Amino acid sequence: MAAKGGFLDRGRAQALMERAGIDALVVLQPENFVYATGATPGVAALWRRAGAALALIPADARAPAAAIVTDLFAPAFRAASDIADLRTHAIWVETADLRGALPSNRPTGALIAETQARRPAGFQRPPTFEPHRVFAMLRDLLAERGLLGARIGVEFDFLPVNDLRLLEAAMPEVRLVDSSPVLDRLRMVKAPGEIALLRRGAELAETGIRAVMAGLRPGQSRADLSALWNTTVAAEASRRGVTNMTGKWDYISVGPDPWGPGGLVEPGTVIKIDVGCVLSGYSSDSARTFVFGHADAHARAIYDGLRAAFDAGRALFRPGIALAEIHAACLAAMRRHGFSSYARGHFGHGIGQNVWSEEWPYTGPGVDIVLEPGMVMAFETPFYVDGVGGFIIEDQLLVTEAGHETMNTLPYELLELGA
Repeated sequence: MAAKGGFLDRGRAQALMERAGIDALVVLQPENFVYATGATPGVAALWRRAGAALALIPADARAPAAAIVTDLFAPAFRAASDIADLRTHAIWVETADLRGALPSNRPTGALIAETQARRPAGFQRPPTFEPHRVFAMLRDLLAERGLLGARIGVEFDFLPVNDLRLLEAAMPEVRLVDSSPVLDRLRMVKAPGEIALLRRGAELAETGIRAVMAGLRPGQSRADLSALWNTTVAAEASRRGVTNMTGKWDYISVGPDPWGPGGLVEPGTVIKIDVGCVLSGYSSDSARTFVFGHADAHARAIYDGLRAAFDAGRALFRPGIALAEIHAACLAAMRRHGFSSYARGHFGHGIGQNVWSEEWPYTGPGVDIVLEPGMVMAFETPFYVDGVGGFIIEDQLLVTEAGHETMNTLPYELLELGA
């Protein structure tokens, strides 16, 4: 979970909103809600519809933020966030609180009815939740803040069309503009707590990779290696007392088919292991390739090209360098090594809290984003060659004032294991 109050930097947010001409952000996407508030949006957000939970972030960093959440998750929100202006809306889950009424010999139903006596007349819970009611509450909130008629940013990259229409109907005075680029740029530079989550994820994932390297045996399948990686990571997390690992994933290939279920480990087999651990929603992402026994000439040539591309790109990771420049350097290195038709679209991506392990920005052609201190990128040079195997080198790189820090410790050589 994020730090109390979330990871959002109000000063940086103010500068970005002023540049975009936005008077306030209405944060709707569940991952952005956690980032902005420090609290979970609750179970209703699993439908990925706008309105389950939202946060209002004024452009003026001195103005207090506000939030609207479900009545079920209001106590959890108050415990996790420092946002004091909180409104709630009803969802389908019925609840009651008898903590102040027990012990008692009175009928249970009567006790519960008393605790719910403050509900409005005709109170009824909806089948799920009611976005139109939430958006009406949002309009009232904006009116109280003098923001009706203002330019309000919402994430067009996330907002379903039907929910956009509900928003527009509820607040005809408001000018809705796209805030997705602002949120992307805010989340691009990581807070110390986010960096710690990504670093810990990389450490856990690497423990699993080392176990696979040490435990490689003839006859093993992709499923065997996956099981070894997963059980090792789980055991290491338990040993370290890690309680916030919310998931883990692996893309492992064994043998000449990079995409299928793979063959069995045997002399000359190429093994690619691309893995991540998810801590409080933040996914790590790192990878290595190795060979069981001796690598043949084709595997060695492919890997040597990728290693040269990786070295060329990693050398450029420092503040002020454009991601497009890194992409060009990697591509040029591959082509110098004889792969004249190689055309990888990006050599890495941002990492953070998302629905999967990749997030904006991407290290690709035409990307004008320049590196800034605090960015964490998964930098990778992959190639998937049917008939030979899957190949990848990938590290998590933290951009620092002086250059970059590598969060990984695994060797970069094409190791020949079990020979």
